Amino acid sequence: MKRLTVLSVMILAFVLNANAQNKKKQDQEAIKKMCGCFEVTFNFTETFNYSKDSLYKPSETKIAKGLEWAQLIEDEKNKISIQHLLQVGDPSKPHIVKHWRQDWIFENTNFYMFNGDNTWNYESLSKSDVKGQWTQKVYQVDDSPRYEGSATWVHVDGKSFWENTTNAPLPRREYTKRSDYNITKRGNRHEITNYGWLHDQDNAKIIRTSGTDDVVLAKEKGYNTYVKVDDSKCNAAAKWWQEHEQKWRLVRSKWSSVYNRHKNLALKSKVENKPLYKHLFSEDNSKTEAINSVIESFVIN
Repeated sequence: MKRLTVLSVMILAFVLNANAQNKKKQDQEAIKKMCGCFEVTFNFTETFNYSKDSLYKPSETKIAKGLEWAQLIEDEKNKISIQHLLQVGDPSKPHIVKHWRQDWIFENTNFYMFNGDNTWNYESLSKSDVKGQWTQKVYQVDDSPRYEGSATWVHVDGKSFWENTTNAPLPRREYTKRSDYNITKRGNRHEITNYGWLHDQDNAKIIRTSGTDDVVLAKEKGYNTYVKVDDSKCNAAAKWWQEHEQKWRLVRSKWSSVYNRHKNLALKSKVENKPLYKHLFSEDNSKTEAINSVIESFVIN
């Protein structure tokens, strides 16, 4: 009887492990469906405001369209990295813009959580806290941190989606126009669809002041659709990445060394009156030494 019990436990463990591996494979396949060429439509509108200022003006509704290439740059057992590139302008001679990057890390325990005003607090979770989960780490165009959060991919009723709420800096469409709040609390839903994928957002515009409770200034809806098209439409972006990937590999390597310090991170907004992306987009900063020096000059010790 004892021998039978041990055998039963071994069989159960085998079945559970097989199920976990199958689930992980489903997760990986869903994430990689966000790669390729997409016609993107960005939709954002402010839905509610809670300001006590009678003259408060909500942000204008923002609708923008473009062609985006999502390049798979890392495909490992526990990490998938996707670099986004915008392809804009004359289709015969398009202009390529290095856009955001998303890294997906399985059962990640190290986090940099945005705390407003160009600062990120380092946090470490236990393995049990993130069991079976994927962390999405989103980076700026210069590969500096933006926001991140951990959650479980869900595959049910023919749907595959991932949901998380986390603090983030103001989006580019806002920070050049708004200074009355300093944190976007992003409710992110990534869903794989029959046309490609959907980035569905329910965001809150937060005022954070040290020593006081956060204040919700307004709420916002974001609905961004990524409609899959033939990869050939993004040939220019794919070629651009082939020509520039070595430089950006060096940039990511330097940032990895910064993140691996596992300390709170604060960054300067400008050095020599220029933001980081302008330094790194310059051809003058293409070698390891120059890249390392520029990035380090923005890190506040």
